[in-house]
Amino acid sequence: MAKAKTVYTCTECGGQSPKWQGQCPACNAWNTLVETVAESAKPRFASLAATSQVQMLHDVEASEESRIATDIGELDRVLGGGLVPGGVTLIGGDPGIGKSTLLLQALAGLSARMKTLYVSGEESARQVALRARRLSLPETNLPVLPEIRLEAILAQLEALKPAVAVIDSIQTVYSEALTSAPGSVAQVRECAAQLTRHAKQTGSAIILVGHVTKEGAIAGPRVLEHIVDTVLYFEGDTGSSFRLVRAFKNRFGAVNEIGVFAMTEKGLKGVSNPSAIFLSRHGEPVPGSCVLVTQEGTRPLLVEIQALVDASHAPSPRRLSVGLEQNRLAMLLAVLHRHAGIACFDQDVFVNAVGGVKISEPAADLAVLAAIVSSLRSQPLPDKLVMFGEVGLAGEIRPVQRGQERLKEAAKLGFTQAIVPAANQPKQKIPGMAIHPVHRLDEAIHFFRENRTH
Repeated sequence: MAKAKTVYTCTECGGQSPKWQGQCPACNAWNTLVETVAESAKPRFASLAATSQVQMLHDVEASEESRIATDIGELDRVLGGGLVPGGVTLIGGDPGIGKSTLLLQALAGLSARMKTLYVSGEESARQVALRARRLSLPETNLPVLPEIRLEAILAQLEALKPAVAVIDSIQTVYSEALTSAPGSVAQVRECAAQLTRHAKQTGSAIILVGHVTKEGAIAGPRVLEHIVDTVLYFEGDTGSSFRLVRAFKNRFGAVNEIGVFAMTEKGLKGVSNPSAIFLSRHGEPVPGSCVLVTQEGTRPLLVEIQALVDASHAPSPRRLSVGLEQNRLAMLLAVLHRHAGIACFDQDVFVNAVGGVKISEPAADLAVLAAIVSSLRSQPLPDKLVMFGEVGLAGEIRPVQRGQERLKEAAKLGFTQAIVPAANQPKQKIPGMAIHPVHRLDEAIHFFRENRTH
């Protein structure tokens, strides 16, 4: 097979050079030249789709994509109902978090009813078989291909024509058209582009496993996340038995969906009631604890927010938050002082979201401030109380989305009281739950004091 000609392209200006140089000859930027395959007279992606014509939008036939259910409920939830034929999914996470385990479980179930292929670039076929036996997976005819050469992988995909294929991992695959090492920017981009072209042409659903950097982002060029259809991230501490799979991009479903798994001796098992793992078990109400109803995609979750406020012995009091945005914590403390008259300028403030969940929505503001006030006053909040609401800089409590679903989920788990923004007060009464609407932060603080647990 003739070796393809390569050139070096600048990532800043797009200029090309026949050989690598430290400085781009076009824009004079340093260390921006990366190896790419030179475009031939016939574009490599010419056969990706037929020549298109201009169409009116109302004339385009739009139907729901058929799905391939993996029979792993939490994974199907994150994917939006299952894998889409011809779709490319990228899943990343820390080493040892459970990526390969989850995908091997999914393929073992799918191989009983359709053609599948597991391409392992990091483990031998024997290692994959040992893991399958360790997980007590059913004895299935799952084809395993230990290979890292892209051309050989594409040849097997053409021959077997699997409905679902897993490439574990994209950073180990290399193309003979490039001379750079596997895992380099050029190799990752070229291999991902060729696998994506194959998926679109044949209708195979391809899942790529991606390594992550020490910052937690998927290693390789950012274009890797742009060209795939779905991007999933595994989250969670390897020392904990719980794992979260979060969708950050999904062309066929909702983003910010999460799936909750528990790591057991038999692999990853879906958690049917994830709110239970985010709520601590206290014998009686304790100061500094507040239950928040947060929304992850279409799923309402109950998460316990814990706060510890202690006298500071340093010139600059500490502000530390785990699972919540630290800059927002400083802003909320300023609002608490200005509009509720409660100062923490001489106190260390620590806030934690129990269970390792990361909360990015502002609906957690009210629960964070309630936990801080409870810890500062050493007064537990009322029992069976939940709350949510965004706190504005003017001290107002702003509404959040899907308030009705949040309250129904809390009532289903046995909570009897809720403090909500006035605009989120439900029009119909929720059985067994007393709703306390508030307009401003000082109203909520007054409710805490009047109804505190003795």
